[in-house]
Amino acid sequence: MAAPATSQVASTFGIHNDVILALTTSIFVLAYGIGPFFAGPMSEIYGRSRVLLLANLWFLGWNLGCGFARTEYELIAFRFLAGLGGSAPSSVGGGVLGDCWRTEERGQAIVLYSLAPLLGPVVGPIAGAWIAERSTWRWVYWSTSIMNAVVQILGFFLLQETYAPLLLERKAERIRRSMDAKKSPYREIRTVFEGQHRSWRSIMGKALIRPFALFFREPIVQLLGVYMAFLYGILYRNLSVFLTTMPSIFQGVYRQPVGIAGLHYIALGIGLTTASQLNARAMDKIYIHLKSKKGGVGKPEFRLPAMFPGTLILPIGCLIAGWTAQVHTHWIFPDIGIALVGSGIVLNFHSINTYIVDCFTLHAASAMASVSLLRSLAGFAFPLFAPAMYKTFGFGKGDTILAVAAIVIGCPAPWIFWHYGERIRKNSPYARSLLSS
Repeated sequence: MAAPATSQVASTFGIHNDVILALTTSIFVLAYGIGPFFAGPMSEIYGRSRVLLLANLWFLGWNLGCGFARTEYELIAFRFLAGLGGSAPSSVGGGVLGDCWRTEERGQAIVLYSLAPLLGPVVGPIAGAWIAERSTWRWVYWSTSIMNAVVQILGFFLLQETYAPLLLERKAERIRRSMDAKKSPYREIRTVFEGQHRSWRSIMGKALIRPFALFFREPIVQLLGVYMAFLYGILYRNLSVFLTTMPSIFQGVYRQPVGIAGLHYIALGIGLTTASQLNARAMDKIYIHLKSKKGGVGKPEFRLPAMFPGTLILPIGCLIAGWTAQVHTHWIFPDIGIALVGSGIVLNFHSINTYIVDCFTLHAASAMASVSLLRSLAGFAFPLFAPAMYKTFGFGKGDTILAVAAIVIGCPAPWIFWHYGERIRKNSPYARSLLSS
């Protein structure tokens, strides 16, 4: 939502440096990559609900402060701090889904959950464009803070704990308290997790180290993390090119005002939503079908089929969007390309997220934190260099570069893990080498 209001921010604070202006938007995404390294492990110590509620409250306070910023540097600092709190669902959410759903049901749950953050760069710029046009940039932050306060109140009453080790520890403690410690033979009752030293020292000694260990030691996290970073960068590259400081496709080429130009994000939303709905219905059915063919033994690799078309649709969409805008065709053709880009992104996102959760179920939050680092760094960096790239090469050649990169980085990924994923998992101290139910 902040991107369409950058021109107002520049006018308010007298910003003439394009990089500083881009930082007021993209610094939030940088914090999105750092926050999960703390939120994910903390949720595996103190529980999912507690971390989510506290992180949301942190975000609420600093996001509200953004609307009262007096300088561009205050705004950048407040945006960064808000991003730390706002990042918690990106890692903890995957852990919650792994806690709540069985393997055969988890695909649809993750697809529906993933749709919300993917639609954010669609709904946000549309809403932000009209708020900026009808009011001031400060109301972009105040309006989101009002909505976030509603979520915080609902979460306080409705959000329940889901992390199994913590729930078992609480149950064991209730049983111990209800027994006579001297007479009961079960006074030493414990869970299988209580011998793992789940204290604050674990946070420093083990839990906070786990995401870094996954990041540097796990080929699954490394390769899929690089590709997800590229996808995330493309998603946030759109914010840079279409709605921020540089002339966008629909403002520059088609001479449309900010509010109308923002409506073209509906095309991205159509692509994201359509692919998401189709994949939500197909993912678990494909998993169950492949599992039955393997004698009832399920594998995380059964989550990858959607990636095969996804890795092809994405570069095709980039080429259509770039070259139709370059030659000034009717605006509907760039929208078609944008919709295909959205479809390719969502198919790959769903497969990667579900595959990672299935591989690292107990430590899903830490694994998601590892993957989120690279993708958030890309989301932070793309808006900084993308305008210069398009200014130099134009929309056609610029999107051709992205399409070639999408093919080189993305297309080998599903093939590698389909054929070698199980072998990689068997050599991993964190991944589950066999899923069965």
